[in-house]
Formats: sequence, C-alpha cells, structure tokens
Amino acid sequence: MKRNSSLVIFQNKQIRRKWYKNEWYFSVIDVVSILTKSTDSSDYWFKMKIRMNSNDGAQLSTICRQFKLKADDNKMRMTDCSDTEGLFRIIQSIPSPNAEPFKRWLASVGNDRIQEIEDPELAQERMKSIYEQKGYPKDWIDKRLRGMAIRQNLTDEWKERGIKNKLDYAILTAEISKATFGITPSEYRKLKNIPNKTKINLRDNMTDLELIFTMLGERVTTEISTTEKPKGFIQNKKVANRGGSVAGYARKKTEKELGRSVITKNNYLSDNLSIKKLQK
Repeated sequence: MKRNSSLVIFQNKQIRRKWYKNEWYFSVIDVVSILTKSTDSSDYWFKMKIRMNSNDGAQLSTICRQFKLKADDNKMRMTDCSDTEGLFRIIQSIPSPNAEPFKRWLASVGNDRIQEIEDPELAQERMKSIYEQKGYPKDWIDKRLRGMAIRQNLTDEWKERGIKNKLDYAILTAEISKATFGITPSEYRKLKNIPNKTKINLRDNMTDLELIFTMLGERVTTEISTTEKPKGFIQNKKVANRGGSVAGYARKKTEKELGRSVITKNNYLSDNLSIKKLQK
C-alpha cells in the first residue's frame, strides 16, 4: 500500500484524503467508485444520500464534511468527505464484495497518522519509504531527512525570534540561499526547470552537495540566532546572510578543489538514472 499526505491506494485505485482535527477524512465519491464500479460515482452518491436520508433519517451533514480536494482536472473542488466511522456507516449501505477487505484496509489507514503523532519515528520511516519508491538511494535519503530536521529547527528558532509571517520566512530563506549559492530559491527553481506554481520541492531536486551546503547555511544561521537572539526582521535577515555566507565560503572552497561548480541544473535522481543507462 502506498502512502503520502493526500492520497492512499486501495487495489490500485487512488483515494483522496484530508487531515483535519487529528483525523483522516476520505473522499466519499472515491470510495463509492471503488466499491460500486459505477461509471458515475457522483450521481450514485447523490442518489444514495437521498435514500439514506429518507430511510433512517440520517443527517449526512453529521458524518460528512466538505473539503477542497484536487479533482481530475487539477482544480481544487469542494468534495464530500467522511472520517473512518462515517465511512463504515456509508459502506454498510453499498452492496459490494469489496466491503469487508475495504473495511480492514480503512481501519489500518485511518490509524496510521495517529500512530505517527505518538511515535514520530514512524513518520520518518514513512518518508524513507516514499523516497525509496521514487528511486532515491539510502545515502541521499538520509541527508534529505536530516535537512528536514535542520530546517525545522531553524523555523522554530525564527518563531522564537518573533518571525511569523510566511512572506518573512520566504525572504529569510532566500537570504540564506543567495549567500550560500549566489541565487534565490526561485532562481534555483528556474535553473533546474521547476515551474514556480507547482508543488515540486526544490530540495528533492538537489544533489548531495547541494543538500549539504543548504543544511550548513541553515544550521549556522540557527546557531548564530540561538546565541545572539536577534530582534526584529532586519536583525534576523542579517543573521541569515551571515549563516549563508559561511556555507557560501565553504562552497567556493569546495568548487576550487573539485574544479567544478556545486550548483547544477540537474537533480540527483535524473543524474544517477542517466549514469545507469550509460552503464547498460
């Protein structure tokens, strides 16, 4: 079974979901489509709601909520969703040979996120699994996960220093990147041909060395901030520049020794896949 934050898979079929108030809410029409194999699951669900309301007086509003989920046309649309308990009730009204195995699957999936909150190591293992499925090697994954922890420490430190606005976070991050690599994240995305309006993560497209210097810039920034406790955005921006400059100096020394640039328009995964193809 594949897992990520917004999709799960049952028998090779995608089910959209939303995390809300410590619980997973699943797209009802996705579930209906799987269990009924209907050509028009939205119409099936519409008629089913009428039947449920008339038969037992059930108020669907008590077991369903609407969330914006990405539709087939890539647009965010309001979608009926239900938690695990509500879906069990809905499933009872759908005659399907898949009902029982789906119930067992649902009970397992619905509990995954709760377990991860209680034991964060489970979330880390899930992330490793996702990257492995994409083809990333273990040493790259270890660096990527370590980078996530360093990034979290930095954002926690910025919160302590009174930085709350998302735009301010972006500006400070850009300051570190520019001091480290000479380019901002948006310029980096353009270099790697990653559209700005997509959710593709820049750091998932970085090589080992790019990740290492990104971590160095953010870690040094955190250390300086923890020691000096800067106040206000301007002071924090100066600290971000200093932290990034340390990483930038190390990058330039590394490039001099290697005789090549650390910054590349390619990403780790595509580079290594290309090498493997050449070796065949």
